[in-house]
Amino acid sequence: MKQALRVAFGFLMLWAAVLHAEVRIEITQGVDSARPIGVVPFQWAGQGAAPEDVGGIVAADLRNSGKFNPLDRSRLPQQPTSAQEVQPAAWSALGIDAVVVGQVTSNPDGSYQVAYQLVDTGGAPGTTLAQGSFKVTKTVPALRSARCQRRGI
Repeated sequence: MKQALRVAFGFLMLWAAVLHAEVRIEITQGVDSARPIGVVPFQWAGQGAAPEDVGGIVAADLRNSGKFNPLDRSRLPQQPTSAQEVQPAAWSALGIDAVVVGQVTSNPDGSYQVAYQLVDTGGAPGTTLAQGSFKVTKTVPALRSARCQRRGI
């Protein structure tokens, strides 16, 4: 009986050692599936300096979504202020399929009007794919949180 118990215990120990085996996964390559996009600085129409870099906020939000990879500002082939000024060939040469342009206007009541256009530079060059405009209060935190309101957060 003792011998059978020892054999059973031995098999149990071997089985436990197999279960404790270490699985090691080594990642040697990554996949960057974020789509390249151009985001130019938004045009400021008001007195003094712009209260916030809205184009920078948009670029950061797009990058943080993981779906887009905004082109670094130092590599922008042009800095258009409207959809009509976008030269699609200059952007598509860099592999950019779309460009975000926009304008920030100061209103007399102290609020800001922010407008944007998404311009196609690949499939149908020069076509405005999306556009919109919204009003935010004068405070900089409100300007920053406007992006959350637009997304329904």
